[in-house]
Amino acid sequence: MENENQKKYYRPVTNLLVFSVVLVIILFYFVGPKTSLSSKTNTFGQEKVAVSDLEKKVLPTEGVTLPVIWGDLGSKLVDAGVIDATKFKALYEQKGTFTDEYKNLLLGQDNGKIKITNENAGYILNLFWAFGLANKNPILETGEMSDPRYGGAENFASTGGWTIAKGNVMDHYSKHKLINLTPQQQALVDKVSRGIFRPCCGNSTHFPDCNHGMAMLGLLELMASQGISEQDMWSTALAVNAYWFPNNYLTIATYMKDKGVDWRDVKPQEMLGFDYSSSQGYAKIASQVVSSPAQRSGNGCGLDLGGAVSPPARSGSGCGLDSGGAVPPPRQQNGCGL
Repeated sequence: MENENQKKYYRPVTNLLVFSVVLVIILFYFVGPKTSLSSKTNTFGQEKVAVSDLEKKVLPTEGVTLPVIWGDLGSKLVDAGVIDATKFKALYEQKGTFTDEYKNLLLGQDNGKIKITNENAGYILNLFWAFGLANKNPILETGEMSDPRYGGAENFASTGGWTIAKGNVMDHYSKHKLINLTPQQQALVDKVSRGIFRPCCGNSTHFPDCNHGMAMLGLLELMASQGISEQDMWSTALAVNAYWFPNNYLTIATYMKDKGVDWRDVKPQEMLGFDYSSSQGYAKIASQVVSSPAQRSGNGCGLDLGGAVSPPARSGSGCGLDSGGAVPPPRQQNGCGL
């Protein structure tokens, strides 16, 4: 009888202990993670703010005004047949992205300084690509592009990818004297072009085998011809490269921020060098970045047809003509062609 009473007594005690253990587990499971999740949410929110602030520095939403006057260069490129205006306009009109700004830059006679933005970066890339390809320059005629080891200048993305010229693209390659450079200005272009790399490959602007390299060469030539200082050439090149390769330079800026260096304090010449801006250098930098910034699209190695691009996730275009338009996040980078 006594044993039966003890069993009756122990059973509720045992049940109470089991219930207590279960209650503790439930409280730990639901209360603990809530606190942790809240902390993560706050941390994530802070990271988003930090990335947003970083983007404002690397890719100003209001754009960056380039220190060069475009004038009637677009019209000259059309008159020379470097750009077939009908084909060029059609690429944009089919996307509904051929704006008045684009029309003026292509056909206008008195354009002022160019402002590059997230929205028009691809169009600016195409214009400078055409200009860099067509303007007569010894870098194109005696540099790496013409080295027999590479099989001829016509075999690169920067030449073969330009499919909207009148006639054969090589009939325009370094054939038109659109601007004049003094020996000193040419020497400056040569020097700076050797120090500017691009994340899509391991070559400098002195070897403009893709559209980015050819466009940057054109920009350097135009800046030198208008008396822009070497330091301003480096600074402008970094700002432009950032709009053409937004993901890459947001990552580089994050890397510098982690090292305690604000993007406004970086040395443009260093950032554009092989260790940061070449594909090899960038890969090493990216491997050391723990918190990746929000992805944005860039302009690939092809004709970019522009259009408004909505952050945060935007993809790049490949090594060919890119028809642009509104870009849904994310999309794959296009290859070296149309």
